[in-house]
Amino acid sequence: MRTYPRNSPEAAARILALVLIADGHVCRSEFDALEQLDAPQELGLPPDGLPRIVQTLCEDLLMGNAAGGSMLGGLDEQALRSLMDEVDEPDLQRRVFRLAVAAAYGDRHVADGETLVLDAARRHWGLAAADAIAA
Repeated sequence: MRTYPRNSPEAAARILALVLIADGHVCRSEFDALEQLDAPQELGLPPDGLPRIVQTLCEDLLMGNAAGGSMLGGLDEQALRSLMDEVDEPDLQRRVFRLAVAAAYGDRHVADGETLVLDAARRHWGLAAADAIAA
């Protein structure tokens, strides 16, 4: 798995990318929800930056899970923690969490995998559900 500089736009966007792929497919409505919130700008990415991060995350996950199964199958609690550790600035954590919740609800269905990533972020960063609104 690639590493990104701590609190970089790429590290933050990778958390969003995890939510986007967590249910096994990326819906246009999820990207639309992030577009409406100007997510790339919020994170300091170029306009085409988020799809690029999604692609590199998928490549990394596929390389690490060559045996098959789900994309997140090879991503255990330790790996999730490692990814969450790359975003340790509280304001950025709340911003990422708010965007991640918007992405998860973008298709009007929150899948188990999306819940897993959101719960990991909430636990690891010590956030409350209200942080999805307050950021």
